[in-house]
Amino acid sequence: MEKKIREKLIFVYNANSGRRNAILDSMHKVFSPSTYDCNLCDITYGIVGENKIWKQFRKEGGHDMVFLHRDEFAKKYASKFGAKFTFPIVLVEGTNGLEVFIGTDALNELKSSQELIQLIGERLE
Repeated sequence: MEKKIREKLIFVYNANSGRRNAILDSMHKVFSPSTYDCNLCDITYGIVGENKIWKQFRKEGGHDMVFLHRDEFAKKYASKFGAKFTFPIVLVEGTNGLEVFIGTDALNELKSSQELIQLIGERLE
C-alpha cells in the first residue's frame, strides 16, 4: 500500500475545460495523435472516457488529488504563479506553495497510466 502524503497533488492538463474542448481534443487524438499536446490527457483518458487502471488508482490511491485544465489553473493560481509552469504538469501544494512534482518533460516521456502510477509511487517514497 502506498503511503499517503499530506500535500495535495495538482494535475494540470495541457487543454482547456468545457464540453466543446473535450470533443475537439478527442477528435485530435483520433485524427492526429502525433501532434496532440497533452500526454497527461492521453495516458489517463481514452477517446471516450477515463482509463480504467488510472480511474482505480485515482479512487483507491489514498492521495489528495485535484485535476485542472490550463484555463482553470490560470484562474485559480494566476496571481501567484502566472506563466511559471509549462503544461501538462503535476504539482504538489504544500507548506512552501506549489512545487513541481512531475514536470512536463517527464510526463511527455510516459507511455501509459501504469508508468504514471509507478512514477508517482517512486516520487512519494
